[in-house]
Amino acid sequence: MWEHLPPRIRLCGTPRVAESRAQQLRADFERFSAGLPRPLEAYVLSTYGVDLASEYGGLRIKNPFGKASGQLSLATHQVERDAQAGLGFVVLKTVIAQNALGEQTMAAWAIPETRMLVERMVGRSGECGWTVTWKGRGWFDSFDAYLKLFDAALAIAHESGLVVAPSVKYHLPTPAENFWKEDEYTFTTQALTEVWRRHDPARPMPLEKDFSPTLAGSERATQQAKILEWLLTVPHLIHRASSGQVHVGLKIFNAMFEDDFQLRMLEAVEGAQDVEGRAGFVVYANRLFDPEKAFEGKHGVAYGGLDLSERNLAVLERFLGAERKSGVQPNPGRLPLSATGDIHSGRTAVEYLLRGASSFQMHTIFQLPDSEFMMQVGSKTEKALHYLIFHPQDGFLAWLLDLRARFGWNAGWDVATAADWSRRYWDIVASELGQ
Repeated sequence: MWEHLPPRIRLCGTPRVAESRAQQLRADFERFSAGLPRPLEAYVLSTYGVDLASEYGGLRIKNPFGKASGQLSLATHQVERDAQAGLGFVVLKTVIAQNALGEQTMAAWAIPETRMLVERMVGRSGECGWTVTWKGRGWFDSFDAYLKLFDAALAIAHESGLVVAPSVKYHLPTPAENFWKEDEYTFTTQALTEVWRRHDPARPMPLEKDFSPTLAGSERATQQAKILEWLLTVPHLIHRASSGQVHVGLKIFNAMFEDDFQLRMLEAVEGAQDVEGRAGFVVYANRLFDPEKAFEGKHGVAYGGLDLSERNLAVLERFLGAERKSGVQPNPGRLPLSATGDIHSGRTAVEYLLRGASSFQMHTIFQLPDSEFMMQVGSKTEKALHYLIFHPQDGFLAWLLDLRARFGWNAGWDVATAADWSRRYWDIVASELGQ
């Protein structure tokens, strides 16, 4: 499949935190196992001097933790639970684009049957972790039903400060096609923005263009030139349909090529010269695809786990390192990065932050058995946030405090500022944390 070296920069051992802070984290981790403090962000800021606020899709988010598009974000009750738990943002299940007649070029991705299996795995590094394997793809109900879900989710978000974004799989031409189904882009985008404007008429709508990992097993992804064409054309078509009302995020997938091509995809998106055709942010990078793996009678399935985060972190590290080695000044106009892929701890989230990610999308952690969490009350989302933020050794706070001391980050900086600093000064990061 692919070959890559493991990432050189990893956060190992115990975070270097002042003993008074370490004691506070241990006490809070135990105390908040009975329920998170409310409001969460205000408590963290007043107690630790850490501002969890960040950015996703051009919008401010109260904290950087979100739910990635999937089976856990396709119903109103799921969004309600996430809002009550205090999640920063939610990306709804991917809907398949259609034209005004209801025709869907990518209809093969709308599969009603869904099966998921949560299981332990051993990564190529020899470490143990978790992965979810599933059978099923995009939204399988009607487009009208999706619009109703989006409308209801936005109403919930208005009350709680949660940011909600749709995810869409638009037509992508095969290597043998030289045309784009623009009517699907126009109809679907305009319908979604109409719903958005009823709730938030002043700001552009964040929207993720889903490049599904299952494309890695499709003829659509057999030619690298065609994939690069997708990345450069899709934002232009969405912008043409929305007249500046959409903040387009490209969800880059792990292609069935070497890591060098992953770098070419990132470079193409970052280097797009056409302002109207440039994405607003990047989501990197969803599931791996194994053409040999079988699940529920289907050969060729997407999966995650440790191998996914290893590849993602290695590619992002190379992407930042290439600029440093070339001697070119860091690009201050780089697209905001939302990370996804085996974010199973706050430590892993910080490793993505050090590669420029200002928000973190998760899926597997919300499906782990309750035995994996210290908190035994509340929803799975609240249990995950408790572990992600407050764990004394693997938590987000512990490692942010460590990095703030190492790099002299101003106490008033938020997560987005820290991510931006990491990208601008990668040579310092590599020098301090390199092995």
